[in-house]
Amino acid sequence: MTALSGSLPIRVEQDVVLARQTARQVAVACKLSLINQTKLVTAASELARNAVIYGGGGEMTWDVVENGLRRGLRLVFSDNGPGISDVAQALTDGWSSGTGMGLGLSGSRRLVDVFELESAPGKGTRVTLVKWI
Repeated sequence: MTALSGSLPIRVEQDVVLARQTARQVAVACKLSLINQTKLVTAASELARNAVIYGGGGEMTWDVVENGLRRGLRLVFSDNGPGISDVAQALTDGWSSGTGMGLGLSGSRRLVDVFELESAPGKGTRVTLVKWI
């Protein structure tokens, strides 16, 4: 069983698979519904892939969070890549700095309850997700 908190390096494509598997294991352990597990794992997959492709690798951390009576699972994806110069544009459907469809960040944002993106040129990127149970 996966611990309810931890970290995982994301350096290569195989690590994206491990991040997705870990996110699912922790979501199951936290008793997220199947639908919410799928949403969280999909977002995790997108963000882990972004960390490899655009950030040159990074890390995924996870832990259980509480807000009043609510309990949830938080995933944080961070990298030390080139950063995002225009965060608002990056969160626009259809915009991509690469060859993708431009739905990774904006699609991930729609799949979770909390989505926070921090980035600046030369400072890397940090995306925090929370899915409430």
